[in-house]
Amino acid sequence: MDASSARLPSPSEPLRIAVMGAGAVGCYFGALLARAGHQVTLIGRPAHVQAVQQHGLRLETAALDIQVPMQASTEASAVRDADVVMFCVKSTATEEAAREMQPHLAPGTLVLTMQNGVDNDERVRAVLGPSVAVAAAVVYVATAMAGPGHVRHFGRGELVIAPSALSEQVALQFGKAGIAVQVSPDVRGALWAKLVINCAYNALSALCQLPYGPLVQSPGVTDVVDDVVAECLAVARADGVALPGDVPAAVRGLPATMPGQFSSTAQDLALGKPSEIDHLNGYVVRRGEALGVPVPLNRTLQVLVRLAPSRVQASQEPLNPPQNS
Repeated sequence: MDASSARLPSPSEPLRIAVMGAGAVGCYFGALLARAGHQVTLIGRPAHVQAVQQHGLRLETAALDIQVPMQASTEASAVRDADVVMFCVKSTATEEAAREMQPHLAPGTLVLTMQNGVDNDERVRAVLGPSVAVAAAVVYVATAMAGPGHVRHFGRGELVIAPSALSEQVALQFGKAGIAVQVSPDVRGALWAKLVINCAYNALSALCQLPYGPLVQSPGVTDVVDDVVAECLAVARADGVALPGDVPAAVRGLPATMPGQFSSTAQDLALGKPSEIDHLNGYVVRRGEALGVPVPLNRTLQVLVRLAPSRVQASQEPLNPPQNS
């Protein structure tokens, strides 16, 4: 059976949703969906899972501070019987996590890749094969884990997802839960637009351990950002990708809207965790090489972040800033 021939749940039925990689993004959206009556299972690390099993997930926003009861597991087998899997693992773990859940997925399950980077859907699809629908999702939200079983929301909360047999139903059901979802055939362009923003700021914020506002006040930083963006846009054009809107303007405007925010790469380095740099600036480097487009600044940032973790971890206290997926 392929994904297009599977039985769809009734639009009036609650969805069965599994969150593979239940970090801040998956926990926030999962909590909203559980509050709306959907059957949500979080799949994550033991301390987090134990806290959710004992107390529910604490959802803290500007308007709410509540405990949301839901299922939680450390096992990939918990995706069994899910209608939708929100795939939220780090881009570095994409293939491994896909292989772990593959034996347990029902035919017709929709896997939404809700990650940084532009090629996670292709990588998941290559592992899972044709019996499971895979759709890329672009995530716009600022969230952070405040501790095991505790997610904080700082702003936004929208998704843009690729078309699939279930995408319109997902948009309808998620919308009822307070999650704005747009189904768009041009998700690749939107993923690239977000990639450009990530390439512009993630590495610089990480290397300097500065949030966006103070970062761009340093002399010369905006010139570096402009040059990084120009390299990314050159690769996108050579790759035949049409980016929506005015991406350079979006890049320039980000620090004013999130002046106190550290990049997710900054938090990874501060906590001594592997970063996603090879799937951000590193992706631009690989595509530039393949297309004959020079990208020296993106290459430099990739190499510097790779070299940085031990130095940053040794010299900084761990951060707990909001993360913008």
